[in-house]
Amino acid sequence: MNNPCPNPCSPCAASLHDSTTWVGAAGTVVAMDTEAARAAFDRRRAAWLAEDLDAYMACWVEDMVIDVPGRTITGRAAYRELAAGSFAWGRPVAFDFHHLAVDGDVVLADWTITVERRSDGAPVAWRGMSACELAADGRIVWWREYYEDPVALHKARALS
Repeated sequence: MNNPCPNPCSPCAASLHDSTTWVGAAGTVVAMDTEAARAAFDRRRAAWLAEDLDAYMACWVEDMVIDVPGRTITGRAAYRELAAGSFAWGRPVAFDFHHLAVDGDVVLADWTITVERRSDGAPVAWRGMSACELAADGRIVWWREYYEDPVALHKARALS
């Protein structure tokens, strides 16, 4: 039995869901389990750690949206520019997922990212939380992230 979405502020405001299935914004029925979500996150992590920009961008739908502290990026082409700049700034060292929770097609993640700043080799790490929607094929539709001390991270990036 489907019930109205309990969170009218969410991107799925017009969607209906039960404990395992969502009718997503595009009208597709999505049933995501933890293993499928973990596989999608593992693909993203592997591409990022390999600095494989094409494989990394293949993890996202074309009209994706990502919200990070201070800005929103819409569309894979715009995000590709940001990701390329991130790879130029820092060499990926680790992308650890501590916890994943799945509710329909929405995944919550607790993670830590570590890079080596290319300008001086200094390690830069930040821990954060994210919420995202995964399409039926496991690609990311939208991503919203929050991390500890975004001001310090911004300053670390400015040092390069």
